[in-house]
Amino acid sequence: CGTSQNGAGSAHGAISVVSSINQWGTLAEQLGGSGVQVTSIINSTNVDAHDYEPTTSDIAKLQKARIVIVNGAGYDSWAVKAAQSAKSQVINAAEIGGVKDGGNPHVWFSAAVRKAVAQAITRAYEGTRPDGKADFDKLNQQWRSKEDEVARKITETKRKADGEAYAATESVAEYLAGDLGLKDATPTGYTRATANESEPTPTDIKQFTDMLEAGKVGLLVVNIQEETELTGKIVIAAKSSNIPIVELTEQMPEQYDSLTDWMAALVDAFSQAI
Repeated sequence: CGTSQNGAGSAHGAISVVSSINQWGTLAEQLGGSGVQVTSIINSTNVDAHDYEPTTSDIAKLQKARIVIVNGAGYDSWAVKAAQSAKSQVINAAEIGGVKDGGNPHVWFSAAVRKAVAQAITRAYEGTRPDGKADFDKLNQQWRSKEDEVARKITETKRKADGEAYAATESVAEYLAGDLGLKDATPTGYTRATANESEPTPTDIKQFTDMLEAGKVGLLVVNIQEETELTGKIVIAAKSSNIPIVELTEQMPEQYDSLTDWMAALVDAFSQAI
């Protein structure tokens, strides 16, 4: 991620911002324009943020930045730890969203958390460069107008979903599904096991596939970033009952320039599947 070329001054003397993941990094770019220089450490769906091993250069970037954006809730503990020993201003998305360690850390899928983090980022920019307040406010308003478009899509899809049950191979999109008014019917044992990064029991797996084969849910959500032999069996069970499947990743795919664009596309995917 580089420097955007609109608003809030020139790239010269721009506020240095480092984000652990590009979901928040692209948001920081939208809100900062040419007044910020943003670096996202994780930019690829080929990287698992949970298990990422930061380089010495990564740590140095985090500690030299004026503003650091971390996800929190145990998702990027390496970044949270590095930021603690820095003089940077730290924005912790999960903390802002009220999600603690042990909770679902995929908070960028939550409309409420996106809005709260955007406000925190704008306040941090304005606190760092008060003379750029008018420009940062304008950029924030532009972002909000795009997020409002996503909100309208969510409202329309929620009306269409009408509380429909879904199941998921992982709870990655739990917040988005909740925003869409969908009800999680994934077997509890399976959900608990995957949340703890352990293997579901044969009973958990049978409950899941039996539920799909019986057509008890209207939708299956699959995290294709974590495909395994087990998830393959679950997908086969869904297809055998003609249950629509929504595929997604937890890291933002490269074809999207912003978090809002990605969320809009995902809402469309859910709407088409419902």
